[in-house]
Amino acid sequence: MHNLPDIVLWSTPAFALFSVAELLSYRLRPSAEAMGYGFRDTLTSVTLGLVSLATDALWKIPVVALYAAAYSVTPLRAPLTWWAWPLALIAQDFLYYWSHRAHHRVRVLWACHVVHHSSRKFNLTSALRQPWTNAAVWLFYLPLVLLGVHPAAVLFCASANLVYQFFLHTERVGKLPPFVEAVFNTPSHHRVHHASQRAYLDCNYAGILITWDRLFGSFVAEEERPVYGLTKNVRTYNPLRVAFHGYVELARDVRAEDTWRGRLAQAFRPPGRPVRAVTEARCRARTSPATPPGPGNARCPSEPVP
Repeated sequence: MHNLPDIVLWSTPAFALFSVAELLSYRLRPSAEAMGYGFRDTLTSVTLGLVSLATDALWKIPVVALYAAAYSVTPLRAPLTWWAWPLALIAQDFLYYWSHRAHHRVRVLWACHVVHHSSRKFNLTSALRQPWTNAAVWLFYLPLVLLGVHPAAVLFCASANLVYQFFLHTERVGKLPPFVEAVFNTPSHHRVHHASQRAYLDCNYAGILITWDRLFGSFVAEEERPVYGLTKNVRTYNPLRVAFHGYVELARDVRAEDTWRGRLAQAFRPPGRPVRAVTEARCRARTSPATPPGPGNARCPSEPVP
């Protein structure tokens, strides 16, 4: 198969053009509700995005080697005729759903993906806020290679999926016609995914087709206006700190554990759900014998609160 283009790289000028157009739309028609743009926030997002182009290229070196090895040993071959391309894209989108869901539900993966959710604004440049340690995503697509889909086709479908998602990061598009909202991931659905309210957490993992969320019980419709960012926001615009703060917090909590079981639990538990040992240790550290009993310091809880 001939080398297929890296459409994320080729689409970069279009990303810039549409981002500038959206920025100008806020200048010409300001919105009292939409978050719009902020200079430092946008600069951070663009910086993270530009560096991610280089880091992704580096991560793809071992990924391509792994895919090539898998493709060489599998006896299956998927014909990539004109009708097979949509099927390959749907299959890749299905695997993307589970990859994305895992990156929200496994803390060591969340430490990578949290970068994308770190902005408290929601605009097209938010889509550029990509992690620099994105290697694990590619492992989820290995079944496609083992089913005989050429590695170049897998990488092309993954890139097409990301290009589609770029245009979901906007508040300038309201809800689309019901059929579109029922089948496809839309800006409305993705706004919910980036929201920090409890009712909106851990939902709408779709890449292109929202039908996966509807099938697997993770769909939530946009009703209450989203508040973007994290439940505990990163109060910095330093790209290095934004890129690695998830790993720093994870390492801190792993070090606080006394057993390997606790350390593994910290790495693989869902984000935001403390392991019992760390919760009680921190509670005891806050509790002083000289402190009189009262609300909040009467005793340490025997079980963490999710």
